[in-house]
Amino acid sequence: MIGIDVSKDTIDCTFVSKDTREIVWHKSFPNTPEGVLELLSITPEGVGWVLEATGRYSLMIARLAKASGQPAYAAPTRQAKLFCRSIQTRAKTDRLDSYGLALFGLSRPLRPYPIKSESLEEVEQLLRARRGVSKALTGLMQRQKELPYARDVLDPTIEHLKERIKEIDKRIREATEESEELGFTKALRKVPGIGPTTAAYVGVALASREFERADQFVAYVGLDVGVVASGKRKGERGLTKQGDAELRRLLYCSAQSSARARKDRTFREQYEAELAKGLSKTGAWCAVARKIAKVCWALHRHGAGYDPERVRAGRSERGASRSQHLRE
Repeated sequence: MIGIDVSKDTIDCTFVSKDTREIVWHKSFPNTPEGVLELLSITPEGVGWVLEATGRYSLMIARLAKASGQPAYAAPTRQAKLFCRSIQTRAKTDRLDSYGLALFGLSRPLRPYPIKSESLEEVEQLLRARRGVSKALTGLMQRQKELPYARDVLDPTIEHLKERIKEIDKRIREATEESEELGFTKALRKVPGIGPTTAAYVGVALASREFERADQFVAYVGLDVGVVASGKRKGERGLTKQGDAELRRLLYCSAQSSARARKDRTFREQYEAELAKGLSKTGAWCAVARKIAKVCWALHRHGAGYDPERVRAGRSERGASRSQHLRE
């Protein structure tokens, strides 16, 4: 396996033997198409690449690898960082990181590096831009309350950022509507609590990766439940919080928004049922967010429209289908 640590200007590559786990060679190349082609020319047949998803800097490498038939795998950022930290405690360099990524790739099965189309990449970059502007706006609005004597300075900037967000939202909506891959987001917007921005974010995640089961998407978002059974802590449950933190936040907000839907009380009813089971308010909202994530996956996977009655009867339908299958 070759671990590739990607930066803006260079890619540090370490080739590690599968049998001995020892370094065969380490080389550094410019992060350019020419540098990637040079790496391709010295990569032995059957040796994979593993790299973190660091935006456009890694995407170019993955695209050239795919075009050349070179296997390239994505290392989940959080897991890879924890792994690298566990094997190198005295220093952190690009060379050591590439060595750690190679060992990480040899230690477990990894998914192929997801390569988005140009239309998906456009929508994702607009969503990232919106998130950055939104964070800046939130920060300035908080300062506005703390610094009353600076309101005349902050007010114009706040209004400017609000206008920029409106412009970005318009571009996200247009780009989403023009993308054939994101056509299913129209169905997502029918789900209570999901607005255009969340629908676009969820749509890019689903369209750019292959989730065979709803649980895989839930785990990717980090809304799956882990169990602790160690020492005196027995059977404690909590979210794993792995994967895409922003998508997890958006789905949680969607769960809370769904409770305000007047006509469709599907998720409000689930929230109340979760509370009746003894869950905290946060836990109940997380359960609703998990259900919304599964509904989104199903709408994308099966190309169906949102049906609140089917969502309510989901468990019983699955049980009846399983019994019918056994009888047949």
